[in-house]
Amino acid sequence: MEYTSYIENQEKYFKNGKTLPISKRKKLLKNLKKEILSNEDKIFRALNNDLRKSNYETYLSEIGILITEIDLFLKNIEKWAKPKKVKSSLLSFPSSDYIYSEPYGKVLVISPWNYPFQLAILPVMSAVAAGNTVVLKPSEHAPHTSKLVKEIVESVFEKSHVLVIEGAAETASKLLEYRWDYIFFTGSVRIGKIVAAAAAKHLTPTTLELGGKNPCIIDDTIDLRLASRRIVWGKFVNAGQTCIAPDFLIVKRNIKDKLITHLSEEIEKAYGENPKNSEDYPRIVNKTNLSRLSNLIKDTKIIFGGEYDLETCYFSPTIIDEPDIKSALMAEEIFGPILPIISYDDENQIEELMSKYEKPLALYVFSSNKNFSEKIICKYSFGGGAINDTIIQVGNPNLPFGGVGHSGIGKYHGKTSFDQLSHKKAIVKKGNWLDIKIRYAPYKGKLKYVKKFFKLFS
Repeated sequence: MEYTSYIENQEKYFKNGKTLPISKRKKLLKNLKKEILSNEDKIFRALNNDLRKSNYETYLSEIGILITEIDLFLKNIEKWAKPKKVKSSLLSFPSSDYIYSEPYGKVLVISPWNYPFQLAILPVMSAVAAGNTVVLKPSEHAPHTSKLVKEIVESVFEKSHVLVIEGAAETASKLLEYRWDYIFFTGSVRIGKIVAAAAAKHLTPTTLELGGKNPCIIDDTIDLRLASRRIVWGKFVNAGQTCIAPDFLIVKRNIKDKLITHLSEEIEKAYGENPKNSEDYPRIVNKTNLSRLSNLIKDTKIIFGGEYDLETCYFSPTIIDEPDIKSALMAEEIFGPILPIISYDDENQIEELMSKYEKPLALYVFSSNKNFSEKIICKYSFGGGAINDTIIQVGNPNLPFGGVGHSGIGKYHGKTSFDQLSHKKAIVKKGNWLDIKIRYAPYKGKLKYVKKFFKLFS
């Protein structure tokens, strides 16, 4: 299918300046918030149909985050969009210097299936708030949510402003053939490389929100029961289908057995003796992903869970003891409810293990030793993380969210979203009441004065 006419309409809409008025941006954000809140029950049903998410988990991880972000934008967008005056340079004296926030233009958003409402709407509303037009391609693997996203977007925006195009991988591939002013992609590292290659053909700037094998390091100074409760929550929310979930534990050997006991107890407290019957435990998105997960636990030492049902896409919370580092389980991001545990005796072993992987999207450390925690978070490069908790960093819109290296390019959330989706244009407003002629040719005899000038004001 050709999308040329849709994209040309958006380009015309943007060039006519229809996206620029701040009052219009705020009105659209208010309308979007209203539509989200009025469709709360539909959102609950869609997420339950796609991932069997509970209403609580849907509100916590999908609706609540969006409402918080929209409110933050409504409160601050005028201030963020206003030209920012910066200190002038003596080289340009006399002048007033500013940074202008300018929208890029046509933005393509490709969103994932694991948080299919929040991760579709958040980049869209951020791009609109920054003054862009948007084409959104939601994930086909969450069809009920994708359909609802389209309905909500179309009730708020003109198609020349924001357009939702549903479809499978071929649709995304076709859209990537067009020239965009910005591309925002959330998904796997493998597909992220494809998006980056497509963007490179036109030198299109991108935000790539990817993933990685997020380590969770635990020493023997921490309250193991509290740590276990927080790890179980962060790992098994959304059945482990979270890009910043702890991917594996690196545990001090002398407390590993106690930790396993507490982890098992906390899983049962959260989801009961049979999580399959729990209303709070989600499902794997489809049979393909469940089959992938079931293959990962073959020939491993399962010490908790390990049950799955292909027909219902159920995969139990599972703990694996001391997996082979060279195994498929430890090769790539798990993205499911499987938690491998690897023990260590000293920090050199931590370093050796960390060196085997690319920079992750998240890292967590549990310790009552502040020096140890600080050393870990400063020594290793990762997107973001937490000390003595998991995944909570994503809930603060004042913190930038994004990866580094293979785990992603670019950041967003809160003001960072506005800045990421705006071109920062440097402007010098030069005064005419004084003109320092030493800068003009001919330069003979002037070099010594330039040197003195730089030395004086360096």
